[in-house]
Amino acid sequence: MSASPTDRTKRWLETVVIGLNLCPFARSEFATERIRYRVSEANDRESHAGELLSEFQILDSDAQLATTLLIYRDTLESFEDYLEHLFACEDILSAAGYDGVYQIASFHPLYQFQDTEFDDPANFTNRSPYPTLHLLREADLSAAIASHGATEKIPARNQALFRSMGPDALRKLWSEFSA
Repeated sequence: MSASPTDRTKRWLETVVIGLNLCPFARSEFATERIRYRVSEANDRESHAGELLSEFQILDSDAQLATTLLIYRDTLESFEDYLEHLFACEDILSAAGYDGVYQIASFHPLYQFQDTEFDDPANFTNRSPYPTLHLLREADLSAAIASHGATEKIPARNQALFRSMGPDALRKLWSEFSA
């Protein structure tokens, strides 16, 4: 029996994001179980929008939750479709009055930064087992950045880390999480 999308995402978060220290803020939120995992059941734009707004409202109403990972199990497999969805979600965030309250970070199994080749290891910094939107509280993010310092160096450090690992190590690491 294969792992559920939530279990696979948790394993990726623990092994890759936390294990490789890609995000220095994730460890404490994971350890204290302040991350909400929601597997999307939506299959059209209107339902996707409703789920996103629902997650913002859940975060609004529960200060104990630090963040939500909205996981798309059966949709948005194409990276181009996912990007369209991401841009629509950012528009929904703004239209709902959540600018400055929440921020959306994006992850996808086929993530590719602009001006990179698909197989550039740097793309793995934003690859995940499933298309995933990470909904973050801006206030929590600002506080974490203030306490950590030099956060502007994190993306370049993470890209260098993946580039230094080599293709065999990346394939081995990623084989555990690919859906």
